[in-house]
Amino acid sequence: MDRLDAELTRLYQPLHGDAVRGIAIPFRKAAGGEARHWDDLCAIANALQADYGFPAPAVSVAARGGYVLWLSLEEAVPVEEARTFVRLLGRAHPDMLLAADDVGMPVDLPPHLDAATGTWSAFIHPGMGASFADESGLDMPPPAAGQLGFVDGLERIAPARFQAALAALRATHGAAPVTAPVTALAAPPAPPTAPAATQPGAIPDGLLLKDATLEDIVRFLHAKHIEPTFRHLIPPPRGGFGE
Repeated sequence: MDRLDAELTRLYQPLHGDAVRGIAIPFRKAAGGEARHWDDLCAIANALQADYGFPAPAVSVAARGGYVLWLSLEEAVPVEEARTFVRLLGRAHPDMLLAADDVGMPVDLPPHLDAATGTWSAFIHPGMGASFADESGLDMPPPAAGQLGFVDGLERIAPARFQAALAALRATHGAAPVTAPVTALAAPPAPPTAPAATQPGAIPDGLLLKDATLEDIVRFLHAKHIEPTFRHLIPPPRGGFGE
């Protein structure tokens, strides 16, 4: 098993069945919504970190368009509990494009070729997410080393922290628990303190909370001994050049 497979196993398997250890939350394109699905993903990702102390999640671009936010749990939870978490998260953010019924469905871990579209799903750097708002996956397989760089060392959500977040959502947005209620973790943990100042040129923690530049991304990949390659075509203005 190579390093990428090992990291994906550590973070997300199993992904379907009666229990899940990875929660994949899709944000699909909305008709006329432009980049709203990306904005929604960023808002949820930031809220999970700021409100519940979750570690930074992984982000992927979907082969059929849109994005997926990936949460990794240290211990598996029942599918219905994961769906309840996403459903309550949707109540806390009613304008977001969340679909709790998608949680627990069979899902293919990136990188993965979708036979119907001929495009690939792939993990991406959060700082570049907006660049893929109009894309439907990648038309070439992403380099394994680059995919490893986006998931290597990601932290998993501790059981107590996940249950605390679930209990807080139940308390504020109401839902009958689908499993035995958690009584010892009625309040969420205190939000994490602000990170200490970084050295000039250092990459800030929690890049979803930052506006990462291309230089930030290159430094991030170089730190993991990955030589990046970027291939993104910028379409001409509507009506042709010069109009």
